[in-house]
Amino acid sequence: MTKLSAPSKIADIEKELRYISGIIKQKGREILNHYPITAPQFVALQWLMEKGDLTIGELSNKIHLACSTTTDLVDRMEKNELVERVRDPKDRRVVRIHVLDKGKKIIHEVVEKRQAYLEDVLKDVPSEKVDQLNELLQLLHLNMQVNKEE
Repeated sequence: MTKLSAPSKIADIEKELRYISGIIKQKGREILNHYPITAPQFVALQWLMEKGDLTIGELSNKIHLACSTTTDLVDRMEKNELVERVRDPKDRRVVRIHVLDKGKKIIHEVVEKRQAYLEDVLKDVPSEKVDQLNELLQLLHLNMQVNKEE
């Protein structure tokens, strides 16, 4: 281990990331209280917005829920007109989950409010420090992705 990655520094980084993640998750839940969706539905909608139409199995893998639980989740989202099931044009046996305009609108609004919260938290931080934070978080994310693939 290098001096930069001494165990106490790594422990501090892990703790700070855990605390930050918890605060952002809690703030996200508070924002979601003003919308007709649950936290798991929000996560599912985010994956669908990012990856496009997915099957129940693909979505289940992304959100780490059993297929039966994901099916129930999608049933409720479909009932609330957030998503619809559509047959894959290339293989009619395959059914994909497609986000409807109402679901897209909710995701955009919630993400905007989460970003506004972060902007408010960082308002007194010099812009160079915000840029540095952004670069370091991108580097961390990239290294995590590379590490995941190994």
